[in-house]
Amino acid sequence: MGKKLKNSGLIGLGVVAGIAVSLQFSAMAQKPVDPALPLEELRQLADVFGLIKSDYVESVDDKKLLTEAISGMVASLDPHSAYLDKKAYAELREGSQGKFVGLGIEIGQSEDGYIKIVAPIEDSPAWRAGIKAGDLITRLDTTPVKGMTLDESVKKMRGEPHSKVTLTILRKDEPQPLVFVIAREEIHQKSVKAKMVEPGYAWLRVAQFQEPTVDDLAAKITELYRQDPHLKGLVLDLRNDPGGVLQGAIGVSAAFLPKDSAIVSTNGQLPDQKQIYYGRPEYYALRSDSDALARLPEAVKKVPMVVLVNTGSASASEIVAGALQDYKRATIIGSQTFGKGSVQTIRQLSADTAVKLTTARYYTPNGRSIQAKGISPDLLVDENADGDGLNSLRTREADLDKHLSNDRDPEAAKTRRDELEEQLRVVAMEKKRKPLEYGSGDDFQLSQALNHLKGLPVQLAKAESKLVQVDAAGAAPAKPAAKK
Repeated sequence: MGKKLKNSGLIGLGVVAGIAVSLQFSAMAQKPVDPALPLEELRQLADVFGLIKSDYVESVDDKKLLTEAISGMVASLDPHSAYLDKKAYAELREGSQGKFVGLGIEIGQSEDGYIKIVAPIEDSPAWRAGIKAGDLITRLDTTPVKGMTLDESVKKMRGEPHSKVTLTILRKDEPQPLVFVIAREEIHQKSVKAKMVEPGYAWLRVAQFQEPTVDDLAAKITELYRQDPHLKGLVLDLRNDPGGVLQGAIGVSAAFLPKDSAIVSTNGQLPDQKQIYYGRPEYYALRSDSDALARLPEAVKKVPMVVLVNTGSASASEIVAGALQDYKRATIIGSQTFGKGSVQTIRQLSADTAVKLTTARYYTPNGRSIQAKGISPDLLVDENADGDGLNSLRTREADLDKHLSNDRDPEAAKTRRDELEEQLRVVAMEKKRKPLEYGSGDDFQLSQALNHLKGLPVQLAKAESKLVQVDAAGAAPAKPAAKK
């Protein structure tokens, strides 16, 4: 069974609005024509094709018409099924491997509409050129970026190896804009970060689940225990992690759970979609036959843990949070997760095109469906001390048109339609706020996670309007303390 999983290549990729997909690659089997096919409707499709070719105002390419027909048919099913043309299919495969051709910078939207450099990736073209965290990009080549979405800016910064892009940069304390001409290269992205945030307490962040994630996680945990062999607490940060490689989610969960624990199950029409995945090397090892987790210190199985999640935590990150919650291995802190609990299978149509098709649902070890519901934190904690900010306005799976239902909790999939006035108030407030850097001294949710690990009062979400104190093992909350 494990061998089969390894060869099938279950992977995933984060996309817009925190959505992530879990994928299974396989070729299209050549099947005989089903006699029950709706022949009359297929004739109508052919008739419409003919009408467009003969009567439309201008000539339309045959391939374009057929490709759009396939795309529309698949996209009508649910938000995650799609036809992948050559470019989309290549980007999907590239992203799952943790590498891409670009400049090597992590970016975010600044409060004044520009693109902000969160950090250059070490030894990348941007890093060698002298790009710094906090720099603001005002132009890409000759195009102003103000008002440009992050996705649009990313597309402009990626391209062919050795091609060049010009960045115009505003830097604090520099009187004039700076201009950098940078050649694109293949970037190998690290999905795991870690550091000691206080003596005895560590922060471990997984930004996205990729093929190298389990190996990277094992190396980071080993380094943390090298710095402090007697860790008192660990915060696993999955906020804004859109998901990714399923094996990565299994391996990250297995690092902290008892050996051979059931991590996640799937259920769909096909027999190979009715599976239980366990915390064993054959279910998570992708890069080699060795087990990266075998060398971890035993203490990591018992160190008190908090998992931080938010509305941007989706798919594979929800699998991890759900597994650690079901086994009561960690306390989940933050806000309700995205609710992406479905599996997409990649059926290859040609050498460079494919169809991404939803084929199963995910379930936690206790049988809870993640789909259109997500993971509810044990402790609801806002992103900031004075509220949840823009996180409260983000789209979730249940808000998407044609989303798959939750088959085990029909009441779960309820959309959230915030009042326009409240949205405008929150957006206005967030424009005045300094962009949050996860793991920094200004990270409110991280500070509350540390309070929990120390047995100190935790400030719950604004709607709760109270402080609670819980022990680090995740026991039931004590009587609420007085609000400070």
